[in-house]
Amino acid sequence: MRSEDLAFSVNTNATFIRSLLSRLQEAGLTTSQLGTGGGALLAKAAEKIRLLDVYRAVEDGEIFAFHRQGPNESCVVGKNIQAAMLPSLDRATRALEQQLSSVTIADIAKDVARLGKFNIPWKGC
Repeated sequence: MRSEDLAFSVNTNATFIRSLLSRLQEAGLTTSQLGTGGGALLAKAAEKIRLLDVYRAVEDGEIFAFHRQGPNESCVVGKNIQAAMLPSLDRATRALEQQLSSVTIADIAKDVARLGKFNIPWKGC
């Protein structure tokens, strides 16, 4: 599918989509094909690509990140807030990753087709 068509579907610009596609290609999830019928293609079966794979390919850094400037170490709250929050954030990260690893691109495609009342393969907007 062309980046322009993807951009239209998600209501963003094609440059942003191409940036994401580049990251997905670097991760081995997509490939590109020139010419008629070309554009972005999945590099492997949709059933083999998990949402966690996509998330890790396109997102930078931690799911929950602390501000780059640390808290005030001379304050009793500031000195301990990150250590107090970290266990909860770690559990939340593991829960999110577990959920994303249980869903494939094929699962999402089936749900979109069901909700949109169309069949796969889809011919576009």
